[in-house]
Amino acid sequence: MNASAVANLVTPRHISHRTTGSGHGPIVRLMSPSDYGQLIKPFVFLDLFEGPKSFLGSMPMHPHSGIATVTVVTEGNMHFDDPEAGSGAIAYGGVEWMRAGGGVWHGKEMSAGTSARVQGFQLWLALGPELENGQVDSQYLEADTMPSAGLARVIVGRYEGVQSPVRAPDGINYLLVTIPAGESWTYTPPQGHESLWMSLSRGSVSSPDSIVAGEMVIFERGSQAVILAAGATGATFVLGSAVPHPYDLKLGYYSVHTNDEALRAGEANIAEIGNRLRQQKQSDERSTSVPVFK
Repeated sequence: MNASAVANLVTPRHISHRTTGSGHGPIVRLMSPSDYGQLIKPFVFLDLFEGPKSFLGSMPMHPHSGIATVTVVTEGNMHFDDPEAGSGAIAYGGVEWMRAGGGVWHGKEMSAGTSARVQGFQLWLALGPELENGQVDSQYLEADTMPSAGLARVIVGRYEGVQSPVRAPDGINYLLVTIPAGESWTYTPPQGHESLWMSLSRGSVSSPDSIVAGEMVIFERGSQAVILAAGATGATFVLGSAVPHPYDLKLGYYSVHTNDEALRAGEANIAEIGNRLRQQKQSDERSTSVPVFK
């Protein structure tokens, strides 16, 4: 190992920002495109959800454009049901991936599973010009199909030679990690991954600064590794690193795009899809919900 690599391992990667977000019932919003998302784009939005499984039934249909959403479960399980993808269960390490592209309405494809409670994260990724107004792409990946590299489930990207099956753009890593009590884990970002953050759902770690459950922290820009030591009860967290998104964020209520023209196109498309969705529901009284409409 050369001197610079050794230095990367022993020099702490300092935390530049930390937050516990704002709560909305069982959902805590840790990051939005208008705040910390500006600092670590393409990561632009993060929710931590936790509660009795009944709260999942209250999720309304809603639209998106210009982004991809990644939902991972950290405790319990959820049921998925999509006419094109079939049905199944997503538990710890399982993933729902949806690239909204030019526009989609969703919200009923995920429902309560067999566990009494469920916990997990939903992340938004900003897309580049080649994908932000493109076709919708969905994947539902059960836990046993998601690869691991040591303590990490590779949700998006490639880590230690292990490639995620999620069809995400290059230059992004997103991992789900559980460290046993008293053990340490080191993450060395790939070349160019200057953006780095993590959020804990259970336990605590030191980096050497302490990070506890419910917090999201953003590390200073750079290429250094982070060494995370779990506390007395272990730790479960998500961690993301990426090549910085080089585009401005043009924001709609449900949309994030790279320029005004792309935003107008995305919002016009989701409005048109919404009209078709309402017409379908009015014409078919038997249709109580549509999992995904595009």
